[in-house]
Amino acid sequence: MKPTALRLALLLSLALNLGVIGTIALDRLRPSMPESRPPLHRILGLDEAQRARWEAAERPFLQQFDAASAQLERHRRALVEALFAEPIDTARIESERAAIAALQQQQQALIIEQLIAERAILDARQRAQLLQLLLAQPAAGSGVEGLHGR
Repeated sequence: MKPTALRLALLLSLALNLGVIGTIALDRLRPSMPESRPPLHRILGLDEAQRARWEAAERPFLQQFDAASAQLERHRRALVEALFAEPIDTARIESERAAIAALQQQQQALIIEQLIAERAILDARQRAQLLQLLLAQPAAGSGVEGLHGR
């Protein structure tokens, strides 16, 4: 594979991963959008004790996720700029790619840890309901796909 094609493949892969993470973050960060969808705690039917535990677990998660998302965006911008710089700086491209990959790994671990914490708060019916909600989430497309009419 040519280095240019490899770079494009890496960029597309990174964009897709960022799209998925961004979709999850936006879904979690949106309080209750006007689409009349009730908040998750209502959908799951959390009692007061569950809701208090849920919010206590969610607060630090969202803070960490926001910080990681901001870092990812900075590195994504730097990667795109490096890809179009004259002359092309392959070391900078690789450095930004590696930074993005590490941050994505951290965010994935953070999401998994949060879902396990949330799972522990829920009863069996609520876990099944959350599972179905998560599985029903649409796959996120990347910005690159959108630019190319896909």
